[in-house]
Amino acid sequence: MKKIKFPSAQTILLIIAAFVALLTWCIPSGQYDRLAYNKDDNSFIKTSKDDAIVLEASQKTLDDLKIKIPLEKFTSGAIYKAISIPETYQKLESRPQGIKEFILSPLKGIIAVADIIILVLFIGGIVAIVNFTGAFEAGISRLSVLLKGKEFILIIVVTSLIALGGTTFGLAEETIAFYPILIPIFIAAKYDAIVALACIYIGSSIGTMMSTTNPFSTIIASNSAGINWTSGIEGRIVMLLVGLIICILYIIRYAQRVKNDPTKSIIFDQKESIEKMFSFQKSSEPIDFTLRLKLVLSIFALCFIVMVYGVINLEWWFLEMTAVFFVGAVVIGFIYRINETVFVNTFIKGANELLSVAFIIGLARGVTILMEDGLISDTLLYYSSSLTDGMSKGLFINSTMFVYSGLSFFIPSSSGMAVLTMPVMSPLADTVSLGREHVVNAYLLGVGLFAFINPTGLILASLAIVKVGYDKWLKFIIPLIIILTLVSMTFLTISAYL
Repeated sequence: MKKIKFPSAQTILLIIAAFVALLTWCIPSGQYDRLAYNKDDNSFIKTSKDDAIVLEASQKTLDDLKIKIPLEKFTSGAIYKAISIPETYQKLESRPQGIKEFILSPLKGIIAVADIIILVLFIGGIVAIVNFTGAFEAGISRLSVLLKGKEFILIIVVTSLIALGGTTFGLAEETIAFYPILIPIFIAAKYDAIVALACIYIGSSIGTMMSTTNPFSTIIASNSAGINWTSGIEGRIVMLLVGLIICILYIIRYAQRVKNDPTKSIIFDQKESIEKMFSFQKSSEPIDFTLRLKLVLSIFALCFIVMVYGVINLEWWFLEMTAVFFVGAVVIGFIYRINETVFVNTFIKGANELLSVAFIIGLARGVTILMEDGLISDTLLYYSSSLTDGMSKGLFINSTMFVYSGLSFFIPSSSGMAVLTMPVMSPLADTVSLGREHVVNAYLLGVGLFAFINPTGLILASLAIVKVGYDKWLKFIIPLIIILTLVSMTFLTISAYL
């Protein structure tokens, strides 16, 4: 009997899109009124299903709308997106998404995330250029000698650094750049591609799951809840450290098992094909790590440093990040004196290697567009918020975490989730005598836990780079999710009664 093959990432997303389109026929359409601040004339714009009106930008306006957020959160730019207005949900005329909308959704998604797609393609281009010079091969050869017998240090360093980026400035989409570089290093260390994927993706996920200064989750969620972002930060730091240690130990345990016996690898049946794709041809001669190759790798590393600095300090986003990698590729081409025709062909070939990843990102965004056009996200929020009525503190805060996990499938954007849900969910904490920072923590944990497997998030794009199936990732990650869920529930319960 022929074994049934698990569908590809693209097929999974199309199935999910069809399911979401079907949901728009079953779930009533509805929407909360929205409030946005207009800095040009210092006013509020309140939009509803029928019209949009201009209101005075004052604390009284916020109080009248039952929005318990200080005015300065809007005027300072801390809240820069339209927020939901509590107690304004109303059903709207149904907007079911049919066959036409389903077919157009992936195309709309690709257009909507064109900036991310361009970044991914240019990352593929610069990686191909660096690979052409032989710098990766020489660098990995040297690193293998330095880490011989201590390869586990690589796991600790990579996971910790990426988690640090996740918790401070929301390092997520940018991690796509790391896969083509780090996979060969982990393969050279006698690990499998799952280990490389885990260090990068789990590192980013655990960092954003317990964000400390991340402006795209903790800060915007706290502002939308009407509290200072430092409220509850002590507990988040403790959870970050505990969660990071658990994740590192989990990855090391699996990695050592694979290193000792390669047949224990979840992707052992793909071992040869993945190694052929990502590892370099072994040379019988020692590889000379010349000054020019060191300079090539230094420029490549500098691209990431400049990218991170720009995102944190200069308000850069995908367009500027793409420009950094493009300039880096050109500079490397000049240093290594690559022929112009060879440079262009190599760059395009590298971009083509990540084209499937770019399409996956677009398909995932298309699913979100179906939800938005079908107007079902606010309906789900409305009914989800009513589930917590009359609960005890411990039950309330844990239920809130699971509500956020479910909602994150429909609203994968952390900042979008915060501004849409926090004005509605955070006041519920007042009814059970809890500080609103507990709801912020439940939001972070709930969204973070589901991010490990969320098909409308980044995981499918990441798996496409590593050439690992979604089913195999689930087999690897589910035990860790169970452990982190139990730890999160314990943390939320204890903190609710302290």
